[in-house]
Amino acid sequence: MTIGRCRDFLGTPLSSTSVKVLLLGGGEIGKEVALEAHKLGIEVVVVDRYDNAPAMHVAHRKYVVNMFESNAIKEVVRRESPDAIIPEIEAVNTEALKELELEGYNIIPNAEAVKICMNRVDLRNFLSGVLGLPTTNYFIASDEDEVIKGCDKVGYPCIVKPEMSSSGHGHVVVNTPLNDRNYYEVYWNALRHSRGSSHRVIIEEFVKLDAEFTVLTFRSLRPNGEVRTETLEPIEHWRYGKFHYIESWQPSNRPEEVLGRCREYSMKVVNTLGGMGVYGIELFLTNDGRLLVSEVAPRPHDTGFVTLVTQDLSEFAIHLRSSLQLPVAKVRSISSGASYAIYADEDGVWGPKYFGLCNALSVEDVDIRVFGKPSTYRGRRMAVLIARGINTDEARSKLRGVVDKIRVSRGVDQ
Repeated sequence: MTIGRCRDFLGTPLSSTSVKVLLLGGGEIGKEVALEAHKLGIEVVVVDRYDNAPAMHVAHRKYVVNMFESNAIKEVVRRESPDAIIPEIEAVNTEALKELELEGYNIIPNAEAVKICMNRVDLRNFLSGVLGLPTTNYFIASDEDEVIKGCDKVGYPCIVKPEMSSSGHGHVVVNTPLNDRNYYEVYWNALRHSRGSSHRVIIEEFVKLDAEFTVLTFRSLRPNGEVRTETLEPIEHWRYGKFHYIESWQPSNRPEEVLGRCREYSMKVVNTLGGMGVYGIELFLTNDGRLLVSEVAPRPHDTGFVTLVTQDLSEFAIHLRSSLQLPVAKVRSISSGASYAIYADEDGVWGPKYFGLCNALSVEDVDIRVFGKPSTYRGRRMAVLIARGINTDEARSKLRGVVDKIRVSRGVDQ
């Protein structure tokens, strides 16, 4: 289906009339998209690098393949012939997506946008060089000698990151100049966590933050064929000294001047990248008053789990409908809300259990999403608590009162 024609029908799953989506990546975001697909009678196929990924639990069919193996990805897509291909993770062969798009397959949001957003070097060059948007100062290095040069140029403290990774994997903070051996270790530690075969790292200035935002921005099709770009209420979130988000809340109470610029920057990014569906634009407000564009996800964002309780259509529902060129009517805010991520603190727990639900779920307007990941490693996100409140302060307070009661363990309540 080409952009310009609104979808006016849905079929029956597992029949010749089915409308089908194929998820490349079966994590917690993909699982929520799959659940939205089931509500509309849409057939779901999930592809991931490991078996029993969360979205596979609610899929009609699943495939376990090497996500960087071009032929493996193309073979599954050609066999299934889906109406939309929705990448959900960074670890995917983007050249295969480009080839499939040329064959006429519907890549969400589009293959070039996925390639740019999932590569930190390409994204920084796009945001800063092409769009002229403010970002952190950065330097691209291809070996340990260039890491030394880059750190000196960017200044201390700085962060060394892999070209491709997620959730803070491989990030190293360099506080002061190091000796040659230390730079070597920093460089190779980043590469060890990199997805793909890249030998480049990006060095960014370490900024002190006043606030972090995600602006969920989506492109959808009106019945008259017009493509519409909209932003949702900005989500504020916080990491508490970690590289991955811990807590998010919507709406943000920051000044409208700041939130307005967040929306403006996000609209510029998404209208340039094009395609259909939800983008998650991450922005930093620094202690010295700078507003910087940090990351762009070409899909729903982990901080957006809060939209399950704050909006009449969650980010997952919007992404699915936009991907299939179904119209998205005006999205309404229905409540203030917050989310709090639950991370594992043990390695190698298979079939983990989740304790503390009696206390947590007895609090009014508190709910949980358990992702169902088959095993743990230290720092792996396993579940998320969500809550409504009269305002975001109340919603956050509810979650902070119960989050320490949730434990992910080996199956024995301690």
